[in-house]
Amino acid sequence: MNITALRPRFKQYLEPVARGFVRCGVTPNQCSFLALVAGIAAAALFVERQFLVGSILLVLSALFDLIDGSIARQTNSHTNFGAVFDWIVDKYVDALVLLGVGLSGITIVSGFLPVPPVADFAVVGLAMTGSLMNTFIKPVVYAEIGYREKVEGKIDDPLEGVGFFGRPETFLVLILGGVTGFIWVSVIIIAVCTNLSAIQRILYLYRALK
Repeated sequence: MNITALRPRFKQYLEPVARGFVRCGVTPNQCSFLALVAGIAAAALFVERQFLVGSILLVLSALFDLIDGSIARQTNSHTNFGAVFDWIVDKYVDALVLLGVGLSGITIVSGFLPVPPVADFAVVGLAMTGSLMNTFIKPVVYAEIGYREKVEGKIDDPLEGVGFFGRPETFLVLILGGVTGFIWVSVIIIAVCTNLSAIQRILYLYRALK
């Protein structure tokens, strides 16, 4: 599974939406900020166990995150700060929505295993760690070995297509869990798969860079 590879194909369907934002005078950074606001709202709803509505807002956050790049491309307004701000927003949203699930107090593993309730938050912590580290590997590679060029404001990613479970997969699984009422299953899947995907990327880099 690697939804990232389908990102360019999906973006073409958002071009008309991006043009609407451009006509309204919305800048790429403002769109990124909307992604952050929607993500924070989703996290707050998760805390209140409003997982269905929270998942809808998480979809909006993901859409805003895709549209900001289209706005930048249509207005030729790619900036270094915009690229950095987009990374920061992504990581805040990733961490907060999973934290929201943890703070909701739902049973994840303690409901069917003889473990204390703190184990549930430990699983959420593992999911947060895997989600962040799976992506954090990329800027470390950029910083340590550099990159060749930027294409439409984006770095030519040496890890593109490497790792079977990235941010899009995390969002998809979390949204499906929220919509179906099996958010606890989503957290377990994310905790396991994001960390395995991070290990996959580390092994790839070991073979490529040693």
